[in-house]
Amino acid sequence: MTHTARRMFELLEPICLVTFFADECNEELAALGHRTYWDGYFASRAAPLGRVPAEVVHAAFYSFADGEVARHIPSAWETIPPEASVAARERGSAASLRRILGDGTADSPGLARAADLTAKAAMSAPMEGRVMYAGMRTLPVPSDPVARLWHSATMLREHRGDGHVAALVGARIGGTEAHVLSALAQGIHPAESFGRLHHLPKARLAAVMDGLRERGLVDADGRFTDAGRATGQRIEALTDELAAPPYDALSPAELDELITELEPITATLVAAGSR
Repeated sequence: MTHTARRMFELLEPICLVTFFADECNEELAALGHRTYWDGYFASRAAPLGRVPAEVVHAAFYSFADGEVARHIPSAWETIPPEASVAARERGSAASLRRILGDGTADSPGLARAADLTAKAAMSAPMEGRVMYAGMRTLPVPSDPVARLWHSATMLREHRGDGHVAALVGARIGGTEAHVLSALAQGIHPAESFGRLHHLPKARLAAVMDGLRERGLVDADGRFTDAGRATGQRIEALTDELAAPPYDALSPAELDELITELEPITATLVAAGSR
């Protein structure tokens, strides 16, 4: 099932990425009154948790630097209810998928079947220790197949993300450190140039890199050591293992059917860059 979890991540992630890459979601959130992309991002993604303080969102999201969440939460909710933000996120994401896929695919029996099977998996996983996933589970599953596919894929993404956070905590890798490891795994050097890192204060980045060097995870040039590469691989392997339980709800035939139906959908989204 670890292989299955990795394959499903590859198939479902491009569905989720329209939320962040395509225009429609941002336009829906801006129309509500969110001033910036990040106001809308934090307000809509955190909305299933309720009106929690910035500290809770920071803990659940894990990967943002100190103070980044507090610039947007709770101020983004002061005039726009969380319920409105999460609804706008769903509308915009579904609209992006429909535009990219075209009505022929969006209205097809294959997509509807993929949405049903993805929802079956997404609604069956245990919630213990899965804060973001549990929040998504409180939301109603949309009746429209395109929106249902996005919603269910996003639920599974948050489930996987919760497990990834657990794997990072177990490996004593902080959020900013995780971005360094991710950048190096993608072949980005220096890691500090990575988009999730380059805007941070230089002193903060230097301290993170020094800490990774002291632990033997990166070398003097800021590249992976063997130990660092192995640590990253262990985290990814455990993330896959922890992401597997939802797919136990599907029979082997259903899983094969889901993969078959998702493959052309994902290929179209990948070709478009999910935008």
